[in-house]
Amino acid sequence: MEQFWSEVLNFCQKTTTAIADPLIEKAGKVSPSAKDDGSLVTSADRWADQTIREAIASQFPSHGILTEETTHIFPDQDWCWIVDPIDGTTNFTRGVPIWAISLGLLYRGTPVFGFVYLPPLKQSFYGYWYGDSGLTGPTGAYCNGQPITTSEDTPTNSHLFNLCARSLKVLQKPFPCKIRMIGVASYNLLLVASGAAVGGVEATPKVWDIAAVWVIVQAAGGSFLFLKDRDLFPLTIGENYGNKSIPSLVVNQSEFVSLFKPLVECIL
Repeated sequence: MEQFWSEVLNFCQKTTTAIADPLIEKAGKVSPSAKDDGSLVTSADRWADQTIREAIASQFPSHGILTEETTHIFPDQDWCWIVDPIDGTTNFTRGVPIWAISLGLLYRGTPVFGFVYLPPLKQSFYGYWYGDSGLTGPTGAYCNGQPITTSEDTPTNSHLFNLCARSLKVLQKPFPCKIRMIGVASYNLLLVASGAAVGGVEATPKVWDIAAVWVIVQAAGGSFLFLKDRDLFPLTIGENYGNKSIPSLVVNQSEFVSLFKPLVECIL
């Protein structure tokens, strides 16, 4: 398995690096259109999606693929990649230099490896989390090759907690931390994995927003809680995940779930 995991990591690094510069060149210069769910898409999203799908098919021909811009049906294959070619398309189209390329690798429906690259920041996050899959290999979470862990701090009003644009109801009552809004679901939650924030919530992410981050957060020592579908993983073969929102809460330590969960459940 060691050789396999090395191949997976090298593939993610090579593939995301190859499309990074063309995307940076297009950032802030392409016009978006609205999809049925109200989210934005551009020609750059579609180009990146196709390029990643072709790379996966070439390197891992036996693996399935589920991506934001094409197929949303979970396939009947042991290994499946879930891809978000540009997470943070609104930021991307407005020239805000925070957006990401997200690749999650699932084994029998459950994520076991996650890789998220933020080209404008030149940050690569990745992690391994095998759960009860029976797989073995590298462990831990990393940013640019250096180990990362969640903060061990007790949340206070000087610590950061990240919201998404659809979770503003949280602010109707006093909140115990300083609020930030990043505009990129994966990076919102990765900031918890890296120790920069003590928590984050996403009201309407899709599976391609959280598949990779679910792995990295847990590998870094954090808790990832699905607020509505407690048993999301393993995914169901043949199910369409295109319109399925997955409200999610991430906290730095499991003991603080009881603090934050009652404060954010209003997003449901």
